[in-house]
Amino acid sequence: MNKRLLCFIFFISIASVQLAFAQRTVPPTRQNSNQQQNRELVDPTEEEGTVGRKSLLDDSTRMVYGPKTSLYFYEKDIKRNNLILYPQDTALNNFHNYDPVAKSNWKYQDLGDIGSGTKPIFYEIPDVIGTRSGFSAYDLYYHAPENNKYFDTKSPFTEMSAFFGGGQRNMLDIAFARNINPRWNVGFDFHTIRARKTLNPVARDDNMVVQNSYSLHTNYRSENGKYWFLGNFSRMLHKVNEIGGIIPPDVDSTSVYFTYEDAKVWLSHTQARDLRQEYRFYHEYSIRDELQIYHIFDQKNKDLTFEADLTTSDSLFYPSNRFNDQLDTTRNFSDFKEWGNELGFKGSFKGFYYNAHAKFRAGRMKSTFYPEGEKNNFNEVYLGGELIGKISEKWSISADGEYLIPGAFRLHGLFISPWLEVDYTKAVYKPTAMQQMYYGNHYQWDNDFDNVGVDQLRGVFKLDFKKIKLRPSLTINRVNNYVYFNEKRIAEQSSGEAFMLIPGLKANVRIGQKFQWDTEVIFTQISGESSNNFRIPKFYGNTKFYFDSPMFNENVYVQMGVDIRYHSDYFAEAYVPSTQQFYLQNTFNVYAYPVVDVFLDFRINRTRVLLKYNHLNSGLMKEEGYFVTPDYTGYKSFIDLGITWFLFD
Repeated sequence: MNKRLLCFIFFISIASVQLAFAQRTVPPTRQNSNQQQNRELVDPTEEEGTVGRKSLLDDSTRMVYGPKTSLYFYEKDIKRNNLILYPQDTALNNFHNYDPVAKSNWKYQDLGDIGSGTKPIFYEIPDVIGTRSGFSAYDLYYHAPENNKYFDTKSPFTEMSAFFGGGQRNMLDIAFARNINPRWNVGFDFHTIRARKTLNPVARDDNMVVQNSYSLHTNYRSENGKYWFLGNFSRMLHKVNEIGGIIPPDVDSTSVYFTYEDAKVWLSHTQARDLRQEYRFYHEYSIRDELQIYHIFDQKNKDLTFEADLTTSDSLFYPSNRFNDQLDTTRNFSDFKEWGNELGFKGSFKGFYYNAHAKFRAGRMKSTFYPEGEKNNFNEVYLGGELIGKISEKWSISADGEYLIPGAFRLHGLFISPWLEVDYTKAVYKPTAMQQMYYGNHYQWDNDFDNVGVDQLRGVFKLDFKKIKLRPSLTINRVNNYVYFNEKRIAEQSSGEAFMLIPGLKANVRIGQKFQWDTEVIFTQISGESSNNFRIPKFYGNTKFYFDSPMFNENVYVQMGVDIRYHSDYFAEAYVPSTQQFYLQNTFNVYAYPVVDVFLDFRINRTRVLLKYNHLNSGLMKEEGYFVTPDYTGYKSFIDLGITWFLFD
């Protein structure tokens, strides 16, 4: 262990010396003074100089392109008449946590590899109160059109990011955009994941996850500014070669935990595939400032295929029953398709924004083995609206709601002040299509579950001092009729209620001029008749202590320190590959274990680089390692490297 640590420190030292002789930072660019009205420029990094609406020309009258000339915005802001133009993000904070689970501050449970099945650790209210597919294990890796960026760029723009993780866990992200004319931009995004199995790989390229995804996008605004059009097409093919977890030692006495590459796993001839394609178009026409008409169309298709070769030892992992007479090969196929149209009017009047809309959704879940005559179709009509009052830059109040005819609804209110934020949500939402009906080779059910109800109240105090920022918070949830997967891996609905009391604290402390301490702690207490249907650790925390300062005559910006995450003991939900669901179990304790990572993030000009040593404390604890899910171990010790750079012309 000491040798590995010394090698890592030596590597950092060599890299730092080399960076000292790197080229000097290009002076920060400034924003065009001729921005159209009602546009707000927001700089999330505040690292590249003062934000302002100034000339794009430097002292030599040469056009200078940079993060503030290749701006982006989101559909939700256009819809709310609050166009915010964001410059490209060159911030270093948390850059070393590059993969999606790490980016969430480890608030997702996965299977110990990038791209593996995930679920949120904490309860979340669904965004859609109507019918959903129920296959969400890979949602975290999908770039949904409604959340994608649209660009307002003055020149061709390219962003390239490459992540080379230890154990051959690799990711590549490319974004390109350019302006056809000042009012019309086009672009594309491309993403890949190649993650080798962390448990029992049998070859160099024996990947657990292979993903290829891309999106094409465009936005156009008419010359008079009255018409907006945003269009996006996204596609993802996500393949996972399932391993089923490590065979427990009490099942096979020769199986040992924490041998990683030499681990004995259940599956080697099983694969899950998630293919998604989605079209989304938003357009609006402004009659006047107080009135615009808008329309949103989206069409989504999600094909899920699961295949297992039952002529191999993989068959030992699955139940002996075969519902679909597939004795040699299990092939479960589910196809979820939906079409949506939302039509509404909106506007801004004396500091208030309003919206009223009607929405129609139609869709179906299709499976090869549904009984003849059985259909899982839906037609849904929604009525909704939103009202936002912005009293000042620091005070606002908003309310929004949606009613699904009949029987489901969502009401939400939000109050924001300089020292307090409070929001309340009351919702009744439908169980998923998969929870209602499923006909696989190993599990089958046909249910008629009631809608799920939830009340959620959240409050955050904002306490800012000279060098300390504190955010104490409290969340209260009440959930009834919750649908979950029981110990038999079957969908079930609880008969009672669960109450969650969740106090938390975020703190950011500046120590001297060059050191920073960021921490978050969350305590969860669950009570009620159905409390045992939620598996959340009682205590969750992560903390980061790091050096944060420019170096080498401000040629290099550096963050270097330690990142620690921890949760208390709990019986985390286990994972069943054939249905892609997490289910309750009461025998495997995912025990408390602090994980310590060491990181170095630095930026030269606009290029960011990360170096990260995962699981520094491996071999120094009472336990040999840690688990993230029953029978799935977390990362062993290895080094990650990543780089992001921009091209602006």
